[in-house]
Amino acid sequence: MKRAIVIVIDSMGIGAMPDCKEYGDSFECNTLCNVAKVSGGLNAPNLYKFGLGNLDDIKGIDKNINPIAQFGIMLEKSKGKDTTTGHWEMMDIILDNPFKVYPNGFPSEIIEKFIQKTNCKGILANYPASGTKVIEDFHTEHIKTKFPIIYTSADSVFQIAVDIDIIPVEKLYEYCEIARGILTDKYNVSRVIARPYHIVDGKPVRIGALRRDYSVVPPKESTLDVILKNNGSVLGIGKIEDIFVGKGISHAIHTASNKDGLEITLNAIKNNLDLNKLKTSSYYNINQYDKQLIFTNLVDTDMLYGHRNDVEGYKRAIEEIDSYIPEIIKNMTEDDMLIITADHGCDPTTAGTDHTRERVPLIIYSKNITPGKIGTVGSFNYISYRIKEWFNI
Repeated sequence: MKRAIVIVIDSMGIGAMPDCKEYGDSFECNTLCNVAKVSGGLNAPNLYKFGLGNLDDIKGIDKNINPIAQFGIMLEKSKGKDTTTGHWEMMDIILDNPFKVYPNGFPSEIIEKFIQKTNCKGILANYPASGTKVIEDFHTEHIKTKFPIIYTSADSVFQIAVDIDIIPVEKLYEYCEIARGILTDKYNVSRVIARPYHIVDGKPVRIGALRRDYSVVPPKESTLDVILKNNGSVLGIGKIEDIFVGKGISHAIHTASNKDGLEITLNAIKNNLDLNKLKTSSYYNINQYDKQLIFTNLVDTDMLYGHRNDVEGYKRAIEEIDSYIPEIIKNMTEDDMLIITADHGCDPTTAGTDHTRERVPLIIYSKNITPGKIGTVGSFNYISYRIKEWFNI
């Protein structure tokens, strides 16, 4: 059975897109290189072997004249710099019109509809904010009123935070589903995000394992659907199922951290997962499949470190991912292809805390692929092209 393994290191961009100014970003933004420079250098010997250092001046990762993988850079063709846009483009859905953003908070007509449909009586905040900061600022009032905390960012997101000891997580998910139903058509919000938290040692702490993303439904079939229709299976690890709203996903499992996602990916490569327990509602009733896509999102780089301007944390996250590469390679067969990439930037060395409009790195490894330079390609959907070529679709 042929397999393709796609690992998305969330937000690990590698330099500003030519149109970055249109998105409020500077030409100096370069998540990977700036993290490496400011942190004193990356210790990533396996990404070095793949040829990552050949893409740019990455402190700690030298250029490699004998890489074991193919390496290149992808430009984003779609309009946007968010998770949904990036992942959709990888799977051959290119957006001509960007999702709407709300730099001044959501208009009263949206909030009024939300309050009416949820019967939550009121909301708190409603402005662009750092998730950790807005929870700290409004926690006391949240306890007193039981109103959900609503906030956004420079991206197209409607985020709802609650203390799950005050409002059950099931109610939070219900709020999100209602908001998702409202924020379509003219409002055109990419994602509604459930942000559950609780108090630990007197401080509010978000619970990553219970986070849920409610994306807008893809406007057309993606490469994931194509794989399923060609006797294949698609295993989504992390928030992949949420990004595609289950469409084109035959099996899915959520993760609590990058380490969790890497362990699950490794177990999938080893065939140690019971896929019957991971079937999704969109499962195409395939019992015997001859190809499989393992599609993993590693979100900590973005959620925990990029958005929080935590350069050292970002560095450690990259090095942790690097440490898993030898075991991944060891368990790959000659019928396996590994792709490592990113979906946008989120440069923690810049003044802001939002995503940055960046190019992304591309690494492709297989025992049956000749290593070498890919160059720069004009769309993230190059990944779809390589997957379909690999599967003979």
